[in-house]
Amino acid sequence: MTQLHAPTSASERAMILDIWRGFALLGIALANFPEFSLWSFMSPSAQQALPCSAADSAVHFFLYMCVDGKFYTLFSLLFGIGFSLILKRHSRGLFFRRMLFLALIGFAHLMFLWSGDILLLYAVCGMLLLLFAPLSDRWLCRVAAALLLLPVGLDAVQELTGSDWSAPFYRAWWQEADRQGITEENFANWLVQADSYPKVFAFLRQGAIERVWEFVSGHRLPKVLGLFVLGYLIGRNRLFARLHQLPIAAVCRWSLGIGLPLSALYAWSSVTGHPFGATFHSLLYTLSVYPTALGYACALALLYQRSPVSRGWTLLASPGRMALTCYILQTVAGIILFYGIGFALGCRLSLAMVQLVALATFLLETVLAKWWFGHFRFGPLEWIWRMLTYGRRFPLRNA
Repeated sequence: MTQLHAPTSASERAMILDIWRGFALLGIALANFPEFSLWSFMSPSAQQALPCSAADSAVHFFLYMCVDGKFYTLFSLLFGIGFSLILKRHSRGLFFRRMLFLALIGFAHLMFLWSGDILLLYAVCGMLLLLFAPLSDRWLCRVAAALLLLPVGLDAVQELTGSDWSAPFYRAWWQEADRQGITEENFANWLVQADSYPKVFAFLRQGAIERVWEFVSGHRLPKVLGLFVLGYLIGRNRLFARLHQLPIAAVCRWSLGIGLPLSALYAWSSVTGHPFGATFHSLLYTLSVYPTALGYACALALLYQRSPVSRGWTLLASPGRMALTCYILQTVAGIILFYGIGFALGCRLSLAMVQLVALATFLLETVLAKWWFGHFRFGPLEWIWRMLTYGRRFPLRNA
């Protein structure tokens, strides 16, 4: 019988969940390293002047088509599944405590390391998930669908009325940037030229407000909460443990058959500046990103079912077992590689080269995670998070 008020043991983990988490971390690295490297902040002319930039247009299109939104969708679904497992074993009070400490970790990450943090939003949505946990499966489906479609409706209302609800946050962002001496002209190079942490922190202060603007303008809260509800529904019914009973192959074909062509159209809309308007672009995002992410998960599940004892799965699952630690480590690697307080490689690498750096970083994380779990039970940040949640110490080293 499972011991209550204790974290999940290695024997109780579902390998496919860790495989999905590891795969999601790979995609998150590919999506985030253009931000870490400051390539995303450079002007088009500066990007084209970089060495080895000839392939960047194709790489940029590939990222929009195959990466953008897909892996954060998968990561969000996995958080929802994980929440269902926690709520099944523990009280709502302990779950709320866990979310509270995740919020503190996310806030520290946002304010002191990187303005692109997602953990704080995850913690808030996790707390809101408690409101929907008692609902029936049918109502959870309705709530998830409504939340995921809500951004399209919100964009339509703004486009029809000519309003922009995120405008106050945009103004607040640039007011703070102006106080720090950050302008559009020096924005991309600020962190490269920052040779001390106080200069980095000045950028992070305005970046935190920029992140709020991004959340509001991109309607991130209903998107993430909708994915959490859907993940909670999947976890509550333990669909991940009954994959052999589900038509995974058919779902994979339909999801990728619909998602990838629409993702190509979404990528075209993104690189051409949304020529058909924000509402159409938002609709493309909804109809392409979510099916494609589901198709990725199903494709991995099919491959796993065919050869479940492959050593490659153990390697991919290792970073998935310490997803929080690996997520933060990617930020640390970005700071060391690209900021002025590190090797100052920001604004020097083409997008194709940045993607190679992201892939190398993930491979290094995978090797380190595999070695780590040869000696320890939890990832380092997971260990701290669990002790804060449960209010007692757990042994870290393997018996």
